[in-house]
Amino acid sequence: MRTYFDCIPCFLRQALDALRRMGGDEAVQEKVLRAVLKAAGEMDLGRSPPAMGQVIHRLIREATGDADPYREAKERLNRLALDLYPGLRRRVVEDSDPLAVALRLAAAGNVIDLGVKSGIAEAEIAGAIGDSLSAPLDGGAVERFRRAADLAENILYIGDNAGEIVLDRLLVEQLGAGKVTFAVRGAPVINDVTVADAEASGMAEMVEVIDSGSDAPGTILEDCSDAFRERFAGAALVLAKGQGNYETLSDADKPVFFLLKAKCPVIARDIGCPVGSLVLQGGSEE
Repeated sequence: MRTYFDCIPCFLRQALDALRRMGGDEAVQEKVLRAVLKAAGEMDLGRSPPAMGQVIHRLIREATGDADPYREAKERLNRLALDLYPGLRRRVVEDSDPLAVALRLAAAGNVIDLGVKSGIAEAEIAGAIGDSLSAPLDGGAVERFRRAADLAENILYIGDNAGEIVLDRLLVEQLGAGKVTFAVRGAPVINDVTVADAEASGMAEMVEVIDSGSDAPGTILEDCSDAFRERFAGAALVLAKGQGNYETLSDADKPVFFLLKAKCPVIARDIGCPVGSLVLQGGSEE
C-alpha cells in the first residue's frame, strides 16, 4: 500500500505522542519534530507508511538515547492480556467453532496499537473483545482460511503488537502450534512485538519465534534479513496481523492472509470496509 496525503498528519502526531511519552528537553523535541517534517517533505509517497514510521522512530531513539521508549507500556499491556487469557481461552474451546472465535479474538486484540493512539484503556480492550464476538466477519474468508490452514504444513504467523500477541496464542493453538512459526520485529519500534514480548507472553514456549531483522513497524521485505525472507517465501501459508503488516505486504507477490481491526480511515478505505471493522482477507482464491 502506498502512502496517502492523509498519512502525513498522522506521522507528525505519532512523533509528538512518542516524544511526549518520554518527556525531557523541549529543544530535543523541537529538533526531532523539525527532522520529521523534513523527512516527510522528502518522502517517496509510493512507499508504504511504515517506511516513514521507521525513519521517525529512528530519529526519536537517536535523539533521546532511549532504545525502547514504549518498554513500560508493552510490559503493562502484556500483563493485562495475560490476565484476560484464561477466560478467553475457555470461550474458544467451549465454542462449536473454536477457530472462528479465535480469529475474532485475535483480530480484536489488534486494537492494542499505540501507533494509532497514544494510550489505550483496559475498558477499551475489553469492549473490543466483547464486540468482536458478534461483529461481522467475512464467512467466506473464514472458510477459505480454514481450508488453507488445514492443508498447510508450515504457517508463518507475523505478529503486530505487544498485548495483542497474547490473544494471538488463542489462534496459534487452533492452527496447531507444531506447524506455526511466529515472527516479530527485529528491534523495538512503537509497541510492536519483539522477541522479549514473545517470551513475556508465553508465545516463545509454544512455537518457534523468529525476527524480521528490521526495525520497521511493518514487514518491508527488502529491509528484512535474508533468513526471514527465506522463511516468508517457503511458508505454505502466511498470516499477517495488523495494519502495519497490511500496509507493507498487501502488494506482496505471495498470497497473504491479513487479520486486523481497521482503525484508520485510510486503511479502511484501501480495504473497502467501515472504520472499526474486523477484517480477514487475502490468501489464494483457489
